[in-house]
Amino acid sequence: MTQFGSPEDTARRDPSPAGPPVPRVDGVRLLEVLERLGEIGADPGGGVTRLGLGPLEEQARTWLAGVGRSAGLVPRTDPAGNLFLRLPGPATGPVLLIGSHVDTVVQGGRLDGAYGVVAAIEVLRVLHAGGVRLPFDPVAVAFSNEEGALVQLPFFGSRAVCGQLADRAGATDRSGRGADAYLAEHGGDPDRLAEAAWPEGSIAAYLELHIEQGPVLERAGIPIGVVEGIVGRTIVDIEVLGQAQHAGTTPMEARHDALVAAAELVLGVRRIAAVDGVCTTATVGFLRAAPNVTNTVPGTARLTAEVRDIDPARLTAGEAAVRAVCAEVERRTGCRVRCAVSSGSAPVATDPALRRAIAEAADALGLARLALPSGAGHDAQIVASVAPIGMIFVPSTGGISHAPAEDTPPEALVRGADVLLRTVLRLATTAGGDPGRGEGRVS
Repeated sequence: MTQFGSPEDTARRDPSPAGPPVPRVDGVRLLEVLERLGEIGADPGGGVTRLGLGPLEEQARTWLAGVGRSAGLVPRTDPAGNLFLRLPGPATGPVLLIGSHVDTVVQGGRLDGAYGVVAAIEVLRVLHAGGVRLPFDPVAVAFSNEEGALVQLPFFGSRAVCGQLADRAGATDRSGRGADAYLAEHGGDPDRLAEAAWPEGSIAAYLELHIEQGPVLERAGIPIGVVEGIVGRTIVDIEVLGQAQHAGTTPMEARHDALVAAAELVLGVRRIAAVDGVCTTATVGFLRAAPNVTNTVPGTARLTAEVRDIDPARLTAGEAAVRAVCAEVERRTGCRVRCAVSSGSAPVATDPALRRAIAEAADALGLARLALPSGAGHDAQIVASVAPIGMIFVPSTGGISHAPAEDTPPEALVRGADVLLRTVLRLATTAGGDPGRGEGRVS
C-alpha cells in the first residue's frame, strides 16, 4: 500500500497554545486498516461490492470489532446489524456518536462510508491509548445498510437507532426477499429490532467524516469541507406494463414495447433536472426489462427514478415532475405506467455549534476550509431527527464516487481524521462538556 509518513510522524502530537500537546491520529495505522477493510468484498471487476445486510457487511463488521477489541475498545452489535465501539469502563455522560457505514453499492469504492468508520475507531484508539477522558461518552458506529443496494431500504441501521423502521415490512431485495431474512442470517435479530432504538435524548450529537463524493474541494484546492446541510431525496419505483410479442412478426406500429417506454422515461427524468431545473438532480439508476431475450418485444420494465435537492419544496416538485413524466409516457406509448414512492429522506441542516467546532479544529491545524452542502445522502440526515449533526468532508479525486476509481490522497485522509479528533476534543471544552448543547437542535 501507499503509506503516508512514518508512525512517528503520523502519531505526532502538536502543541496547543491553551495547554498540553494535543494528540494526533496514527496515519499509517489509519491507512492500513482502510486498506485491509477494502479487501473484504473486493470485486474481481474492480472496486468493492459489500452489500448492506449481506454476508460481507457482516464480515466487515466482525473484523472491525476485532480491530477495536485488540485496541482495548468494547464492541457491540445491535439487532439491526449496527456495530458500536466504546471506550472501556463506565459511561462518562451523554453520547457523542462518531462514524458512518461500511456497506457499498455494487462495484463501489473503498472509502465511501468506510473511511468515516475507520477514522472514528482511530479517534477512540488515540483517546484510549493516551488515557484521555472526556465529559461525554464517544462511541464509534458503523451503521448497517446505508446504501440500500441489496435490501431496498437505505439508512436501515440509522433508522433503527432513531426508531424509524415502521415501514420495514416492505423492505426487500429485487427478488422479494425481505430484510428480516437477511438480518436473521447475518448477525441481526428481526424479533428484537425495537431494542435497537435509542431512548430519546440519549444521543447528544453525531459527527460523520466522509469523502466529498464530488469535485468541489479538489477544484478549489481546499483540504477540509464543513458541511452546511444534506440534500433530501425521493426514490420512485416505476413499473411499465406493455405486451411481450414476437420481435420478428409484430409490426412496429402494433407494438407496446415496455423497454421503449422505459427509455423515454429515462430521458424524461433526466430533463427534469438537466433542462427544466425543477430540482438539483434527477436520475434513473436501475432498469430491468423482461423477458430480456433477443427475439421478444419486452413486455415489462422496472426502473427507479431518484430526485434530490436541499430545498424541500423543490424536492416535492421533483417528485411531481417524475409522476408527470410517467403519465405522459403512458399516454404516448399505450403502455401502462405505475409509479410509487418507495423511500425518501428530507433535507437537513447541520448544527451551527458543531459546524463552528469543526471550523475551529481545521483552523487550529492550519488547514483551509470551505462551507458547502452535501449532494449525497448520509446517515447523518436520519440522526438529525433526534440529535444535532455535524459533517466533515475531505476531497475526492476527480470527484468520483460509487465507482472503482473512487479515491482520496492518503495525506488528505489523515488530515480529515485529525480534524475529526480535534473536533471531539474541542467539544469537550465547550458547552459545559455536552457536545449537543449549542445553538439548538436541528429539526
